[in-house]
Formats: sequence, C-alpha cells, structure tokens
Amino acid sequence: MAGTRDRLVAVAALTVVWMLLWGSFSWLTLFGGLLVSVLVLAVFPLPRVTFAGRLRPVGLLRFAVRFVVDLWVASFQLAWTALAGRRAPRSAVLALRLAVRSDLNLTMCAEAVSLVPGSLIVDLDRAAGVLYVHVFDVAGPADVARFRREVRGIERRIIGAVGSDAEIAVVEIAAAQIGDEGGSR
Repeated sequence: MAGTRDRLVAVAALTVVWMLLWGSFSWLTLFGGLLVSVLVLAVFPLPRVTFAGRLRPVGLLRFAVRFVVDLWVASFQLAWTALAGRRAPRSAVLALRLAVRSDLNLTMCAEAVSLVPGSLIVDLDRAAGVLYVHVFDVAGPADVARFRREVRGIERRIIGAVGSDAEIAVVEIAAAQIGDEGGSR
C-alpha cells in the first residue's frame, strides 16, 4: 500500500510540475501531465527512499533561516575574494564523513552544501557516508576545520528538521565526540 501511495504522490508532483512548466491550468495540461508522469515513472522507476523521520516545523525554520544566512554570507565572501584580488585563492577537495548515512540525509546534505556558493560536491560514497567537496578559498588547516564544522552544522540542522529521534541522537553524539557546534561560513 505504501508503494502505491508513493507512486501516486510522485505522479501528482510530476503533474503539478508539468502544469507549471506549461503555465496552463487546463484539463488538457492536467491529462497530458498525468500521462507523461505515468510514462516517466514506468520507464524510469524511482528508487525506494525510506523516510524514518518526521517533519519538525521549528527545526525546518531553523534550517531555512540559517541556510539563507549561509547563502548570503558565502556570496559576499566569494564576491569579496573575486573583487579584492589581493591573493590567488587556493582550493581543496575534502572528504567529509556524515554521522547519519541514509540516502535521504546524504542527498539533502549534498544539495545544501552544493547550493552554498564556494563549495561543490565532487563525489559521494553511499556505503561509507562520505561527501567529497571542492571548497573555494582554503588558506590552511583552520579553514579546513571551519568548513568541516559548517558541514556538520548543516547535517545537524537537516536532521533536526526531518530526522527521527534516533538520527538526532546519532548526530548529537557525533558532535559531542568531535566537540563542535557547527560554525558559520
């Protein structure tokens, strides 16, 4: 039953996207969207993604606000580095192990990290739960440590927004072992 519900949700979501792309809310675009959605899902079936957590509005708001702040700060820093031209920026590729290794957490963390200017996911190791991230303007070990704290903070906020109680406990234990609070960019 859950598989059928998931497919119906996917068909509905794809149909809405289809109608938004066409910019028309008519019966023709509705039925066309339903047909295309069913065909797409039949030809390219979605993998099963388990969601063991629950949606926490306060955590979601905390993540969203901090994400917007991170976007703004990183954009300003990137622009300043490009316009100031004081030195040639150095980059690095970092391997960052996440505490929660679910596909959903890996995907959400990878997206959040990639959307912030100055960082880009190069690779992702699902089995080990490791993100490989290209980071712009890394001057030394202090910048590497700061970026690692930022990614752990992103993961903590994502799990705080949509994670299960067990996932929240895992992230908090990992943070306590490392001794950080997830700094800002």
